[in-house]
Amino acid sequence: MNKEKVIVGMSGGVDSSVCAYLLKEEGYDVIGVTMDFWHDDEPEDIYRNLEDAADAKAVCEVLGIPHIAMNFTKGFRKNVEEYFRSEYVKGRTPNPCIRCNETVKWGALLEKAEELGVEYIATGHYARIDRMENGRLSVKNSVTAKKDQTYVLYRLSQEQLWHTLMPIGEYEKDEIRKIAEQMKLPVAAKKDSQDICFIDDGDYAGYLKNYENGSAFSEGDFVLLDGTVVGRHKGLAHYTVGQRKGLGIALGKHVFVHHLDVKGNRVVLCDNEDLFTDTLYAGNIRCMAEERFDENKTYMGKIRYSHTAEPCRVSYEAEDRIKVVFENKVRAVTPGQSVVLYTGDYVAGGGEIE
Repeated sequence: MNKEKVIVGMSGGVDSSVCAYLLKEEGYDVIGVTMDFWHDDEPEDIYRNLEDAADAKAVCEVLGIPHIAMNFTKGFRKNVEEYFRSEYVKGRTPNPCIRCNETVKWGALLEKAEELGVEYIATGHYARIDRMENGRLSVKNSVTAKKDQTYVLYRLSQEQLWHTLMPIGEYEKDEIRKIAEQMKLPVAAKKDSQDICFIDDGDYAGYLKNYENGSAFSEGDFVLLDGTVVGRHKGLAHYTVGQRKGLGIALGKHVFVHHLDVKGNRVVLCDNEDLFTDTLYAGNIRCMAEERFDENKTYMGKIRYSHTAEPCRVSYEAEDRIKVVFENKVRAVTPGQSVVLYTGDYVAGGGEIE
């Protein structure tokens, strides 16, 4: 009997490396693939150009599995980087990881898997996939709340989920490290990446300036909610909803960014209590555990990756737009981020906050 083949997206980190090991132990025919997002053309030796690719190759050698580097640069730049830049110009705060997962890490990688005749792809995300009573697949919370990554996976389609394996979701992070050490994987002690992969040192403004020199970096007014002008800002790209630090303005009290007025090129400031609301609207929605959100049901909603989910109700404003009302007010609802809705431990779906 032929073993089922699986492509493991290997970033050179400990999670994806242990993912490959676990699947091999389960009897899968594993192929390690590192996705190259940085070269316009195929490099002669990607392993010299990318430290992470070299690490992934070294892990594959230890595991005795093949390793391939595939170039996804064009798709990444179009679907992730261009999206990221365009959102900031609109005064929104994007989440490029969500867009990358949907269009590149799953979308493009699954296409490659099909070309190679491979049934599954797998990643080192801290999440699980389970079948609901209604027959649909959904992403389920990881066993470890500290590393749960379901929030960034809510846009995966049923087709993508049917061809996905996520073994890491059954483990705590410490357990993954121990497995890597026991197997003497060369990345066992490697630190987790924290920042957005295509921006050095988290300098969003510096990155954006290389591409966008227009309205996003034009100086304008700081104003209060009543319209009172209280200072000058450096350009809308430097600010996001809820921000307090780095404003460069002294008013004798803490003030926060309430919203960005793109049309007027103004940063609107407020007191902390003015950042709380119980209602938001979201578009570009995606349902996962259910074909359609239940307007009579209470969900648990998260408005950002680090947010603790709060009870909420959903109603449709249009076929692709929802209104979400929370039982308790939530702080700093940010356009461009996603609201992700949960039913129990499962992702029900979500949408992009307007």
